Amino acid sequence: MKRFIILLIIPFLSFGQQPYWGTIFIEPDIITNNDPSSFLSASYIGEDMVLMYDRRVANWVNVNAFLFKVIWDDGLTSIAQINEEFRSVEQATIEAEKYGFLIGQLPTFLRADVEQIWIHKGVELFGGGNSSILIHTGQSTIYEKDGIIEETLVHEAAHTSIDAYHASSYGWLNAQNLDNQFISDYAYQSPNTEDIAESFLVWLAVRYKMDRISDDNFQIITESIPNRLIYFDNINCEMYPVTENSSY
Repeated sequence: MKRFIILLIIPFLSFGQQPYWGTIFIEPDIITNNDPSSFLSASYIGEDMVLMYDRRVANWVNVNAFLFKVIWDDGLTSIAQINEEFRSVEQATIEAEKYGFLIGQLPTFLRADVEQIWIHKGVELFGGGNSSILIHTGQSTIYEKDGIIEETLVHEAAHTSIDAYHASSYGWLNAQNLDNQFISDYAYQSPNTEDIAESFLVWLAVRYKMDRISDDNFQIITESIPNRLIYFDNINCEMYPVTENSSY
C-alpha cells in the first residue's frame, strides 16, 4: 500500500521566535493569475480506475476517473485524474485545463516529479507527495478568494519535487543549523517535513519576485534564513516560466 504524506497547511499558534505562522499567508501576489504559464494542453485520454488520496475520507480511494494528459512547453507532462463526481468529460476538461495552467505557472524545478494531479470536489486542504499534487476544488475557492492558490501550489509542489532529494541532505541540515531559526511556526513544528516547502516559497519571493513583497518581509526573510536561501541558490533550480517575468 502506498503511503500518502499528509501535509496540512494551517496557521499554528506562534512559538514566539519564528517570523510567520505559515509562508503561504504572508504575500498573496508572489505569483498571480496574470503571470506566464508553461501550460500547452490537457488532452482527454479516457477513463480508468485509479487510486487517489481523498482527504474527505482521509484515505485512499479507487475512482473511475476522467484522465487527461497535461503537457507543458518545457517538455514536462503529467496525468490529471479527475474524480468521476464531475460527471462529464466537458466539466472534467474545465478542471484539467484550470489546474494545468496554474501548475504550469510553477517553475520547471517544482513540476519535475509531478506525475499525477488528483482532483476532487470538497473543502479539504491541498497536499503534496507521492509524485502527485492533491487538489480539492472547494478549497480552491477559498485559496483564490485569499489570493494564495498559486503560493499554496508552490508549497505542495516543493513537497513533491524537492523533499526526497534535499530535506535530509547534509547541506540542508547544515543550513538549518547555521540559521538557527525557522521561517515559520509550521516549519519549526515539523522541521523534517515542512521546512523545505515553507522556505522555498520565500526564496522564490526574494530572489525572483522582490518587487511583489514588502520591504519589511524582504528584510525578515533574508535575515532569518540566509543559509537556506544560499542553499537554494546553489542547487540549480530551473525557474522557467517564473523567469519570464522576473525581478531577479
